[in-house]
This record gives sequence, structure tokens and C-alpha cells, in this order.
Amino acid sequence: MSAKTNSYERFPLARRIEHLTMLLSFTILGLTGLPQKFPTAALSIAFVNLLGGIENLRSIHHVAAIVMMLGTIWHLLVFGYMAYVRRTRLSMLPSLQDAKDGIQALLYNVGLAKTFPQMGRYTFEEKMEYWAFVWGTAVMVVTGFMMWNPIATVKFLPGEAIPAAKAAHGAEAVLAVLAIIIWHMYGVHLRRFNKSMWTGKLTEEEMRHEHPLELADIRAGTA
Repeated sequence: MSAKTNSYERFPLARRIEHLTMLLSFTILGLTGLPQKFPTAALSIAFVNLLGGIENLRSIHHVAAIVMMLGTIWHLLVFGYMAYVRRTRLSMLPSLQDAKDGIQALLYNVGLAKTFPQMGRYTFEEKMEYWAFVWGTAVMVVTGFMMWNPIATVKFLPGEAIPAAKAAHGAEAVLAVLAIIIWHMYGVHLRRFNKSMWTGKLTEEEMRHEHPLELADIRAGTA
């Protein structure tokens, strides 16, 4: 804890760089992917022309996809190191308590519970968003690879797998973009402006409000 700022470190620099890398790659993937999903839209046509044609747009899309895949691999390596070498507590794994917290939060929001649930390092909302991103990334990587390498794909799967992959890829892309714009934007930037992924820290007041159980563990020396 810093005595001057009365704040607690939440994310180290490496994790913040990882987040920024995924943010940029995701944004580029969305900007270059949606025009391919909706090719006849006027905005899509204008954006494709701005980038110099569909081939340029696809090349940028592929580069961003590679960056996201490398970022995912790095994340998995860090996860393995933290879990199996340093034996860090896997606090992002969902649990029964998360379901209870979700129900209590719902009841509180509709006026049927007196208190909002107290949560630890990661709230049930953060876990839901994280695992939704994990699932979405897996779907996008698999279906994107199939479309990028159709000849290799049909050596092992029937030809119908390619249009099926295209449909799944496009639908998941729209869902992911909407989730970021609506869910993530509201939860992290509008409802409360959480700056921890940029500054790496949360103030004591923010910790007490958002992660009181983690704050208690830090003070007890068990975090």
C-alpha cells in the first residue's frame, strides 16, 4: 500500500500491457470484420475504400488476429506459471458463491435485499465477462482458422463446415462487439470509472466499495 496515495496495486505493468494489446487487436478486428459481415452497407463500403480495398482490409484483419492469438497464448503461459509454479490462488474461477452473489445483487437492485453482496478480488460480473471473452476468443480462433485455411479444413471436415464457420464467426463477432459496447462500457466506464487497468491501482475507497473481501485479506496479510 502507498502511504501517499492510500491506494493498492491491482494490476502490474505486464498485465496492463497485455490488456492494451488485446484492446487494440480487438478494436481493429471489429473495425475490419464488421464491414465483411455487412459488405453492402454504405459505411462498410466507405471504410473498405478508405483502406484501399478489400484485400488491404483482410490483411489488416489477419494481422490483428495473429496479435490476438499471440496475446492469448501469452495469457495461457502466464496462467500456467501462476497456477502451477507460484501456486497462486485461482480467484478468477467461477464458484457457487458467485451465483449467490449474483442472486443477491439482483435482489438488491430490485429492492428485495437490504445489502449488496461483498466480493473479493474479482466480482461475479468480472468473472462472467472474462469467461465470455475466453469462450468468444476460442470460437473466433477456430472458425477464423477454418475460413483462412479452407483447403486444409476440408481435408478433415465436410465442405459444409466452411459456411458454418463463417456464420458462427460473424455472429460471434457481432455479439462480442455489442458486449463490449454495452456491457463492458457501462460496467467499467459509465456506472463507475474503473481506472485500475490503466493506473494499476485502486484507492482504498474503491477497494472498500468494489472488493471489500480482498481489502480485508490484504489488511490481514493473507492476500
